[in-house]
Amino acid sequence: MSKLLGTFVITILILVWGTLALVADAIAQPETRALAVESYMIPSGGPDIELFVRNKRPKDMTSFRDDRIVLYVHGSTQAAEATFDLALEGMSWMDDLARNGWDVWLMEMRGFGRSTKPPEMDQPAGNNPPIAPATLAMRDLATVIDHIRQRRGVSRISLIGWSRGTALIGMYAEQNAGNIHRLVMYGQNWIRGSSTTAGPPAPIGAYQTWTPAEARTRLQAGSPADARDSLMPPHWVAAWSAAVLATDPVGAARKPPVVRTPAGTVQDGRDTWQAGKAAFDPSRINAPTLVITGEWDGVNPPALARGMFAKLTNAPFRRFTEVGEATHFMMVEKNRHQLFGQTRFFLEEDFSRR
Repeated sequence: MSKLLGTFVITILILVWGTLALVADAIAQPETRALAVESYMIPSGGPDIELFVRNKRPKDMTSFRDDRIVLYVHGSTQAAEATFDLALEGMSWMDDLARNGWDVWLMEMRGFGRSTKPPEMDQPAGNNPPIAPATLAMRDLATVIDHIRQRRGVSRISLIGWSRGTALIGMYAEQNAGNIHRLVMYGQNWIRGSSTTAGPPAPIGAYQTWTPAEARTRLQAGSPADARDSLMPPHWVAAWSAAVLATDPVGAARKPPVVRTPAGTVQDGRDTWQAGKAAFDPSRINAPTLVITGEWDGVNPPALARGMFAKLTNAPFRRFTEVGEATHFMMVEKNRHQLFGQTRFFLEEDFSRR
């Protein structure tokens, strides 16, 4: 009897061990799943301007569904490649979604990253008015969305926007409802009230220039000064700094090295948010929408995101998430996996049971 009992116990232990091994393998699988990667240029539809796109997906993905395709849309200064696809400790936000079975895309608007730099960027900034405003950025966004839809043979995709990108995807969604599956708005801007600055506003040149140190200070505004190195360790700062400077070899060759980015977004902000006007009407968005913000976001504080969220009255499902100890630059900070996980959970959630 004791021999039979011993054999039974051993058998159970083997089965449990095997089950745990399968579970562990399933958990680890997204981390190690092989990805197919494509980076290339597409025509913008305008003269002499091409747009950079990158796609990551599981190598074994052979069919494409509109509820498993997503496009990242960057903000006012940071190129998509150097933020959404910046691998820290072996993982970028783009990698996280792709390794979990998503067909993931990013794009660069004209003048950003590897996309064509308009000729005005080769002249002194003060020689020309702000370039690549929202009207042109929207054309670039529509061009890339149409490219993805045609290439994958789908009618809809999901969009993730960061900072200025939230305004662009909001504008697109209210005008093209049938093309959108779900929206994620991270670092949302909103109406700040009319400016009370005395005198005429300062002129805006064609483009901005900034150093990585200046950009980091601005993007992590709102966080305690003594917390910034724990949010973004020095070796992460070095990796990001190298990545952003690589997006603009001409600017990087200056002393000190800088990155040049179009200033149309500055003019857009002055004409909308800072003038007490909305860039888009949230009540016209009818796609499920996640609004996500950081507790320490000093660029677009959580109150702004809440103001926009309250107006998403026709979104069938909407969610507001605030991540503690995170800034406007959350995607490259220590709590980035909360951003990744909350986004993925929302994109994959089955709302049909609600």
